[in-house]
Amino acid sequence: MDKNIIIRDETPLDIDAITEVTHAAFQTLPISHHTEEFIIHALRKADVLAVSLVADLGGKVVGHIAFSPVTMADGSPGWYGLGPVSVVPELARRGIGKALVHQGLSALKALGAKGSVLVGDPDYYERFGFQNLPGLTHEGVPPRNLLALPFDERQPTGAVVFHEGFAAKE
Repeated sequence: MDKNIIIRDETPLDIDAITEVTHAAFQTLPISHHTEEFIIHALRKADVLAVSLVADLGGKVVGHIAFSPVTMADGSPGWYGLGPVSVVPELARRGIGKALVHQGLSALKALGAKGSVLVGDPDYYERFGFQNLPGLTHEGVPPRNLLALPFDERQPTGAVVFHEGFAAKE
């Protein structure tokens, strides 16, 4: 990753840039429903962004990651959903997303979180320790794409429910 990139908390001045980065990052992905920017707005409006970080290169936002609380069917407290995570396409595959994930997970741990869960590509997220947990489900998601990272030995079971902001369409 470029040593000039700084990972920092988002500020109100970053909101428009986060929207642009998120839109650009997901625009050509066939797995996307192209609602990611709306999801972030809905999570922010609901005041549930527990961690929201940007990658800043020379004062310009080039990446973003969000974490928000999730509900676990077994009542396990302190779990957070990772996503969306975005990097401008021209800087993709240069370690920015990796840095955002690492710093975001560290921030969650500092908050006392018990773990993180996401829907994503196991080939990418397993490098951070995310894995399929037996008995953990999310409606409509293939088991291989529901990944979790417990921060201690407790592993939740049952359905994961992401914040209603993930249903945002515009």
